[in-house]
Amino acid sequence: MNKKGVAWASSAILYREHFDELIVALKEVGLRVIAPTPRDDAIVLDEISSSADLPIGLYDKQEPGAYRLKKRKDKALFGYNVGPQSFKRYLHTTSEVIAESHRNSAGVTITSAPPSAIPTAFLGVRACELAALSVQDKILMQGPFLDPNYAARRQVTFVVAVNCGQATSNCFCTSLETGPKVNDGFDLALTEVIAGGEHYFLVETGSSAGAAIAARLKLNPATPEQISAGSNVCEEARKQVKKQLVTDGLPHILAQNTDHPRWDEVGARCLTCGACTMVCPTCFCMTIEDSTDLSGDIARRTKRLDSCFTVDFSYIHGGSIRQTPKSRYRQWMTHKLSSWVEQFGSMGCCGCGRCITWCPVGIDLTEEAAAIRASLSEVSHKAKAS
Repeated sequence: MNKKGVAWASSAILYREHFDELIVALKEVGLRVIAPTPRDDAIVLDEISSSADLPIGLYDKQEPGAYRLKKRKDKALFGYNVGPQSFKRYLHTTSEVIAESHRNSAGVTITSAPPSAIPTAFLGVRACELAALSVQDKILMQGPFLDPNYAARRQVTFVVAVNCGQATSNCFCTSLETGPKVNDGFDLALTEVIAGGEHYFLVETGSSAGAAIAARLKLNPATPEQISAGSNVCEEARKQVKKQLVTDGLPHILAQNTDHPRWDEVGARCLTCGACTMVCPTCFCMTIEDSTDLSGDIARRTKRLDSCFTVDFSYIHGGSIRQTPKSRYRQWMTHKLSSWVEQFGSMGCCGCGRCITWCPVGIDLTEEAAAIRASLSEVSHKAKAS
């Protein structure tokens, strides 16, 4: 599954009245379907049974430090952007036991937990989230340190991507070329179109598994007008993306300016709550905890999701090496946009804007990067003038 996406030579149409056949087909081949659903005034991820569970007629209004669900004027199934949760939570889980030891009369037995994986279909994956999954794959599956649990889950994951038809004020995927249209990494890709009294989905396949599911659906050949309407959906979303992250030379700029006064400014605002790392679809930091039961006969080693914003995360013998908000925010941002490139060959950011939306004080990493760049340009300009 999840082969490099290759669109059909001629797109096909799945009409809204037949959409539930897609969910049924995924379930018939043994996949649980995880998709966005409205709950607690947000769009979250959960297992669904039909299209009625999707956020029908809703969109998410996002600004720095603000998120609100609003009603659309239509009945779009995917008329939102991204909620606080990413599909990563089903692959790189927040907590799992990786080993146990049992003491009995015969001695101590140590067992490793075998990789567990439930065949799963992710429905509604956006282009930025596909880019994030690609980053996670590179680190946890293709790097020198394989995460067997992540790999086991990823290998039985079926991806139904959805092209964006709108953008929030916090989206900046175009700066990183990660959206709004999906290019690869999917099994099926959908473009939702509501126009001219019609409601349909353009369908593309990206793998043999995707083609097998598509063969189970009531698809119709797409007309040139319908294909054009689908292209216009993605183009309209691209036009709505206003926020920018200038990436040219950014890794070097950040790496060479760790003492820039801007870090003091952002450090004074940062609450070190770690919300940005919790909602980020690429963050993968974890910690290992050892515990025993009250009898002392059973011990467990547990892997838990962690954040570089906690004091204990950088603890070594003698104390934490990043004790201030300034140092922790600088570590996070420079890792995402600078040292990550050296480590893994790409930035650790997909442009989804979640870190901006869910920061309680509305810190915007695109503004922070721009401020550092601008101050350096000003210094350079003054030096040339003198």
